[in-house]
Amino acid sequence: MQPWLWLVFSVKLAALWSSSALLQTPKSLTVLTNQSAKVYCEAKSLPKTTLIHWLRQRQGTAKERRFEFLASWNPSKGTYMYGEGVKKENIIMFSDITRYILDLKSVKLEDSGTYFCMMIGSPSLIFGTGTELNVVDAFPTTAPTTKKTILKKKKQCPSPNPKAQKGLTCGLVTLSLLVASILVLLVSLSVAIHFHCLRRKARIRFMKQFHK
Repeated sequence: MQPWLWLVFSVKLAALWSSSALLQTPKSLTVLTNQSAKVYCEAKSLPKTTLIHWLRQRQGTAKERRFEFLASWNPSKGTYMYGEGVKKENIIMFSDITRYILDLKSVKLEDSGTYFCMMIGSPSLIFGTGTELNVVDAFPTTAPTTKKTILKKKKQCPSPNPKAQKGLTCGLVTLSLLVASILVLLVSLSVAIHFHCLRRKARIRFMKQFHK
């Protein structure tokens, strides 16, 4: 059986033992090309003498998403074993108190994929939860948010309402006519009173002459 077929079979078998999966952090990360990327695999209940293996599942079609063996590390003996075509200077493996660490150097676009740590337990294979690595040439930029400046509008005098103007004009004309009518009436009344007074004086004068 070819190595990669064995890995696929092992991963599918490990799905039956998901309850004992190793905890990997981070779940995903994005780094620039030629930078470093670290994947952490936590194993609190396993002895430090356990041999750890690192696998990668590439992105792409179903055929391209086959598992690749990258490297194995024996912490107790300090020995390493690398997969075919893997550059030793680009992969560093070490551990701290409870974690196994995979340090990828000078990553390329083709290094994108999901990385798994794996240990051989008894009787099953124990797999990590996986870490998705995305390698990009540049981080996506977001357009700067521009604050919209709201210009305060100057208070303008309200434009005259044509209907209001028309009503006002009609009111003024009516008022003017009324005032004029009153003035004419007063003038007429004063003239009538004046003539009445003249007639009365003339009558009195006539009566005086008649009685002489």
